[in-house]
Amino acid sequence: MRMSERIEAKLKAAFTPRALKVNDDSHKHHGHSGWREGGETHFSVAVMSDAFTGKSRVERHRMVNAALAEELGSGVHALAISAKAPGE
Repeated sequence: MRMSERIEAKLKAAFTPRALKVNDDSHKHHGHSGWREGGETHFSVAVMSDAFTGKSRVERHRMVNAALAEELGSGVHALAISAKAPGE
């Protein structure tokens, strides 16, 4: 399973999102720190979930990072997060 698929599956399981987009941005970081041949090192995610209602930006990021702890510890070098509650 590709890393982007693992990330998507984990975020769906953790947050039951109303909207979710996972982008592999590795090609934009060719030659930079953490990049490796084959990509799958730099990602951006946009997730909208009821789980984020009433949470601060920092709390939301911590929630996403916790859900993806295994991926962040095994090859994902960078993760840009947009985590919103419905209506934001």
